[in-house]
Amino acid sequence: MNDTTWVWQYDQRIPSDPKSGVDAIRVLLEQLEQREWPAKCVFGIHMAMEEAVMNAIKHGNKRDPSKHVHVLVNLSETQFYACITDQGQGFNPDEVPDPTLDENLEKTSGRGLMLISNFIDTVTYNDVGNSVELVKHKQV
Repeated sequence: MNDTTWVWQYDQRIPSDPKSGVDAIRVLLEQLEQREWPAKCVFGIHMAMEEAVMNAIKHGNKRDPSKHVHVLVNLSETQFYACITDQGQGFNPDEVPDPTLDENLEKTSGRGLMLISNFIDTVTYNDVGNSVELVKHKQV
């Protein structure tokens, strides 16, 4: 990330309210479209950011109005980087059930994490599990 020239940055602490998450994502999507990112990339980033931000609001902060979600997004001409951090206790992503296994097909947990990993090139969680970094390279 150090040798990348960022052309746009979003760095905000948003309230633990889904509407604030939607607003933050909308600002990002506008930037991607202005910079003519391919629709497939924009779609994937949209899906991943929606899952990551909403998970932070709903599961991490449990919609606690006294807590915030830190959303950092850096955008270059060829790379998207985001870090979403909540104030919750975190979780271990390795302990989330695989939603594609027969015994988990009817469970709701795990689908969001699977979506994120399918649409984003690199997904990294911190040791606590209350922060996720996403990297997507522009595909022409």
